[in-house]
Amino acid sequence: MCVNDLVVQGAEPLFFLDYFASGRLDVETGTAIVQGIAVGCREAGCALIGGETAEMPGMYAGDDYDLAGFAVGAVERGQAITGEAVGVGDVILGLASTGVHSNGYSLVRRIVEASGLAYDAPAPFARGESLGAVLLAPTRIYVKSCLAAARTGRLKALAHITGGGLVENVPRVLPETCGAEFDASAWSLPPVFRWLMQEGGVANDEMARVFNCGIGMVAVVGAEDAKDVEALLSEGGERVHRVGRIVAQRSGRPRCVIANMETAWRG
Repeated sequence: MCVNDLVVQGAEPLFFLDYFASGRLDVETGTAIVQGIAVGCREAGCALIGGETAEMPGMYAGDDYDLAGFAVGAVERGQAITGEAVGVGDVILGLASTGVHSNGYSLVRRIVEASGLAYDAPAPFARGESLGAVLLAPTRIYVKSCLAAARTGRLKALAHITGGGLVENVPRVLPETCGAEFDASAWSLPPVFRWLMQEGGVANDEMARVFNCGIGMVAVVGAEDAKDVEALLSEGGERVHRVGRIVAQRSGRPRCVIANMETAWRG
């Protein structure tokens, strides 16, 4: 489990274990990977306590390798964030992502292939950086800022925007009687997503379903608490936008609606 998926329940990550498998262990590659995991664990405030390294000749070709891992966290009984308190009129805060994060890469690879660009080519939308470096920008870890906000007792729900985007992840943390309305003009679509959309001819709805589109974490708070929680998250280093509100769910209506995508993302 990702540490960002722990914090949405109000849990503090305690430790992380990794699994690294390859046909033949390349020490330099393995060392770099573990160093990267350690950096992420420090950012999340959890311990990297070990893991598994496996060499399986015949299972992996060339320099291919498989990497997985999971984190364990804890939250005091009765203090978990469940979303049960979410109600009509609550404010939705969006925390900016650092890029594509870890989802949608099947589509990303197809778009890059169709573009004819190499991954080490200059990114058309980011001066001084390669396309591959921008596409592989590390996922932001929201643990410390969100835990600080959770400890105030003012967070009603948190949703980590992974595969499924806003439209599929946000409804998971809402009561059945509630829906979410987003305004795409409330934040700027990052250049990497604008390039993927235009280069790949990706429709608005597909963008919102596959990618985070610049919002990596969503927090739902009461309207009376929105200003204070927004300030606290900003003090924790987040770029925060008021991106929407909670509405009454009507029969036949999608649980999550994003307005103004055409004008905000393609204008």
